Amino acid sequence: MSGDGQPEGKTYTVGRGDSITSIAKQHGYLWSTIWNHGNNAELKSKRANPNQLVEGDELFLPPKGSKGVSKPVDATHKFKIKGEPARLKLKLESLGEVRKNEDYTLAFGDIIVHGKTDDLGRIDEIIQGDVKVAKLMLNNATETYNIDVGGLDPISEITGVQHRLSNLGYECKGDRGEVGDATRKALLAFQRKEGLDESGEIDDATRARLDERHG
Repeated sequence: MSGDGQPEGKTYTVGRGDSITSIAKQHGYLWSTIWNHGNNAELKSKRANPNQLVEGDELFLPPKGSKGVSKPVDATHKFKIKGEPARLKLKLESLGEVRKNEDYTLAFGDIIVHGKTDDLGRIDEIIQGDVKVAKLMLNNATETYNIDVGGLDPISEITGVQHRLSNLGYECKGDRGEVGDATRKALLAFQRKEGLDESGEIDDATRARLDERHG
């Protein structure tokens, strides 16, 4: 409580795999309530996309108020908790070709969803806000991919570059936050495929093309 008897907010440190939706659901907020609070203005200007928080970022969680609703006594009432659904959006390609109209299975938590990619190879599914990992299965489950739902760092971060490279099939295993041998090999392969200068380094042109290919 503050000095005037009002509840106080608190600071939450973003952990690995956290997303704005998972944090909001865990603590009982709408994600927009957190993101649009004035105390988060500095972080909001730094991370233009709320879905690209970085481990170690600090979010202010505002105080919660209470709301009263008048209802007759001696009766049963149903209350619906409002929330904002999260969406998982993917675009599937293989060797530069769009994987259109392809059957897929998506598993997250205790939910399994079956669907088909659209003409542009896209998947768009509603998921629970606190989901951090989903499993994507293709070709009758002969291809299986673990998708880190809340773990995509901004492309300005080394980890953001590494995650995007890995999602596109250029593995950076063993490297996290540092440009090691695996990351240089992945960068060279990506740059060669995209007709870029094969430097093995994270330059502006590579970041721009990676953002174009992955988002």
